[in-house]
Amino acid sequence: MILVVGATGLLGARICERLRAEGQPVRALVRRTSNPDKVNVLKSLGCELAIGDLKEPAQIEAGCQGITAVISTASSTLSRQPGDSIESVDLQGQLTLVNAARNAMVRRFVFVSFLDDLAVQYPLTQAKRSVERAMANLDFTSIQASFFMEVWLSPALGFDYIQGKARIYGDGSKPISWVSYRDVAEFCIAPVLRSVASRSVLEVGGPEALTPLEVLKIFKEESGRRFETEIVPEAKLREQLDSGADSLEKSFAGIMLKYAHGEAINMAGLLKSIPVRMTSVREYAKSVLGPYKG
Repeated sequence: MILVVGATGLLGARICERLRAEGQPVRALVRRTSNPDKVNVLKSLGCELAIGDLKEPAQIEAGCQGITAVISTASSTLSRQPGDSIESVDLQGQLTLVNAARNAMVRRFVFVSFLDDLAVQYPLTQAKRSVERAMANLDFTSIQASFFMEVWLSPALGFDYIQGKARIYGDGSKPISWVSYRDVAEFCIAPVLRSVASRSVLEVGGPEALTPLEVLKIFKEESGRRFETEIVPEAKLREQLDSGADSLEKSFAGIMLKYAHGEAINMAGLLKSIPVRMTSVREYAKSVLGPYKG
């Protein structure tokens, strides 16, 4: 049985879907306050549901019983409920999960993280590194994923391909290995299904590194329309990081600064050991622009 923590999230739900497609038994950790529609999707996949909140150690201990592997995608950044914070979920909650997995003698522990930018430190990256240190004596795999195109190249974060408006953080000149969450899911399940990447950190990006301005050019080509561009200067992001009212505000500013600095990942070596057909930015653009073209 594989426990998926963060099962109602974008990546977690995809991981559950892929594991069930491979015939694997899945226990999906959901909260009493989780979106009922998302919970019903997990039910329809045949997942066993377990009520659990990373802020409740007893529930996490119970959820880990009888489990052979844990895949944790949970974070407070995009799906927040009362009491959620970087400290309570991304740090203490994940540390609780690591300890529960250790106590339950879980064989594999897969943790979704991201790469460090040593020039930018903020609460979320500090939490990720703390969890990675804590799981170092488990049979772990840390998936350090680059920027999800479905999140960062979407209207939710100012890249509004529907209205023809694009927000770019920094000057837009630094390459980023934009990656699809669907492809990241394949790297999350591989250590569990194929016993690869034991005690490893995997840097996961897309098939090519493109600057935000190059991405914008692709969307202009595929949509056939002009885009109104908003540039958020790096200095403003640094100011937001320094003046953030709480750890979440500071972390969002830090991630945007990380974007401004760029993040290019060479996937050639990893794809030899874990072959995945990677999604390009142009393919993503075609898929999301389809309903709005012509």
